[in-house]
Amino acid sequence: MRTPGWPAELLDGGIRVRPLRRRDARAWSEIRARNVEWLTPWESTLPYTVGDGGAAGPAAYRAMVGALRRQARAGTALPFAVDLDGHFVGQVTVSTIIRGSLQSASVGYWVDQRVAGRGIIPVAVALVVDHCFHEVGLHRIELNIRPENTRSRRVAEKLGFRDEGIRAKYLHIDRAWRDHVCYALTVEDVPRGLLQGYRASQPAPQ
Repeated sequence: MRTPGWPAELLDGGIRVRPLRRRDARAWSEIRARNVEWLTPWESTLPYTVGDGGAAGPAAYRAMVGALRRQARAGTALPFAVDLDGHFVGQVTVSTIIRGSLQSASVGYWVDQRVAGRGIIPVAVALVVDHCFHEVGLHRIELNIRPENTRSRRVAEKLGFRDEGIRAKYLHIDRAWRDHVCYALTVEDVPRGLLQGYRASQPAPQ
């Protein structure tokens, strides 16, 4: 059975959000290797493994894509790549999709440090959230972010996500169980769409 809203390509100017491809392996590996210090403090790890969990080569990419594709077919995840002007620069992953009476999911994201601060991730996340609300049929989206991750928290706040408080020891990150701030939106919060609301909130060009 086809997962509602998957696969999909979402566009806004030079920013494109589309399914991860096997041929992204080289670009993904290069960016991940170069961004180890930038990304490691914020990414989930497995508490029962030994090592830093920072594998960034093609084999790690193939294993990740294989797992995410299986989840996409099962309707529990939507693994998106983020392109800027045709070049791979990051990911937005919708995970923990729960149907039934909840219709909820979590969204996680990362971007190459070289292009951080250029508004790419807020737009990519807004595109994905609008897609989840209107094509996938979800009702609630969460962003769970470590309190210390000020850059990621700014993304949530710029987009108007509601701060719902601390989830103590919520995820295993960088070798320990870490508190997270839960940010959330429901479809009723953004009747005009998240991207349109985000655009309207930005200062007019001088």
